Amino acid sequence: MIVLCLVQFMLVLDDTVVNVALPSIRDELGFSASGLPWVVNAYFLAFGGLLLLCGRMADLLGRRRVFLVGVALFGVASLACGLAQEPWQLLIGRFAQGTGSAMAGPAAMSMITLLYPGSEERAKALGIWGGIAALGGTSGLVLSGALTDLVSWRWIFLINLPVVAVALVLLPRLVPESRAPGRRRLDVPGAVLGTGAAVSLVYGLLRVGEAGWSDPLVLGAVVLFAALAVAFLVVESRAVAPLVPGSFLASRTRAVANGATLLFSMAMYAMSFLLMIQVQTVLGYSPLLAGIAYLPYGAGILAGMWLSARISLRIGTRWALLLAFLVDIAGLLLLSGVAAGDSYAAHVLPGMLILSVGNGLSLPVMAVTAVDGTTEEDAGLGSALFTSVQQIGGAIGVAALAVMGYSGGLMAGAVCVALGAVLIVVLLPSRARDPRPSPREHAQNLDSHP
Repeated sequence: MIVLCLVQFMLVLDDTVVNVALPSIRDELGFSASGLPWVVNAYFLAFGGLLLLCGRMADLLGRRRVFLVGVALFGVASLACGLAQEPWQLLIGRFAQGTGSAMAGPAAMSMITLLYPGSEERAKALGIWGGIAALGGTSGLVLSGALTDLVSWRWIFLINLPVVAVALVLLPRLVPESRAPGRRRLDVPGAVLGTGAAVSLVYGLLRVGEAGWSDPLVLGAVVLFAALAVAFLVVESRAVAPLVPGSFLASRTRAVANGATLLFSMAMYAMSFLLMIQVQTVLGYSPLLAGIAYLPYGAGILAGMWLSARISLRIGTRWALLLAFLVDIAGLLLLSGVAAGDSYAAHVLPGMLILSVGNGLSLPVMAVTAVDGTTEEDAGLGSALFTSVQQIGGAIGVAALAVMGYSGGLMAGAVCVALGAVLIVVLLPSRARDPRPSPREHAQNLDSHP
C-alpha cells in the first residue's frame, strides 16, 4: 500500500509540477509562445488518451506487469526530461511520461482494490489513495517553485528517479500478479477506436485553452471524437470479447459515481487554475509564495480524508457524498469573493480550508463508488474509467469555466458540484453505497486479523 501510494503521489505530482517552472524552461530551452503550453499538454494528451486502453491491458496482461512497465517507462522519460537540451526532446519525454502514467496509475489502483476486497477495508484503502493523489497535485505547485528558484527546473523531473527505483525493486516482492480469469485477447478494433476517440477529445479540450471553441482544429477534433465514439459503440456491441463489456456499463452505481466525478473534476481543476492566477496577478504573490500558500490545502485534504471513511461507515455513501459536496460548494462560494487588496488569512485561507476538507471527504468516497462491484475481471477497467473521467472533467472545466473569469468560474464550479449532488441523491442506488461490512465480511475480517 505504501509503495503504490508513493508511486501515485509521484504520478499526480507530475500533473502540476511543471506549471510554475514554465518560464524558466522557456528561457533555457528556447520554447516559442505556441510551443510552451505543450510541455503540459503532451503529458495530459498521452495520459488522458491512453488510460482506458492501459487499464484494460492491465486486466488482461497482468496488473503488476503493466504497472512495472509503466513505472520503468515513466522513470526513463523523467531522466530524458531532466537532461533535455532541445524543446522537442522535452516534449517527447513528457509524452512518454504521460504514457507511463497511463499504464501505472490504473494498474496500481486496481491492485489496491483487489488487495482489500472487504467493503470497510476497501473504503479506508481508497480513502488513503485518494488523499495521497490530491496531496500530489497540491505538492507539485510547492515543489516546482522551490526547486526552480533554489536549484534548477531540471530537478522537478530528476527527483522521480529514487521513487521509480524503490517501486521497481520492492513491488515484485510485495504484490502477487493478478489478471482477468481465462485466456483473452485484447479487442484491437475497440482499442484503436476507443483510444482515438479519447485522444481526439483530450486534444480538442486542450486546444480550446489556446484558441477558443471556434477554432477549426477544435471543431475538427470534437467531430472526430463523435464519429470515433459512435464507431466504438457499434464495434463493441458486436465484439466477442469487447474492450468495455456491456455488463460493466450496465452498473448504475458506477455510472452515477463517474457522472458526479466528471462534474466535481470540472469545478476543482478550474478552481485550481483560476486561484493560482488570482493570487499571483491580483494579490501579487511570487510563484514560490503562491505555492506555499497552497500548503494548508494539503492539510485540509488530510483532515477530510481521515473523516471520510468514518462518516461513510456511519451514514452510508450517498449521504456522505452529499455532505462532502455541500462542503465543497460552501468553499467555492467563499473563495469566489477573493479580490484585490484582500488578505490571505482573512479571505483566502478560510475558503481554501473549507474546500480542501470537502475534497478530502469527497475523493475517497467517489473512488470507492466508482469501482463498486469490480473483480479480477475488470478492476483495471474500473480504475482507468474513473481516472479518465477525472482528467476529461478537468480539461472541460479549465476550457469552459476559466473563460468566465475568477468569480464567475468559481460560482459556475459551485453549480457543477450542486448538479453532482442532485445526481447522487436522485440516481445513486441504495444497495451498493453502504460501506459497512456484511455479517459474512465481518467474520472474514476477524478471521484474517486474529
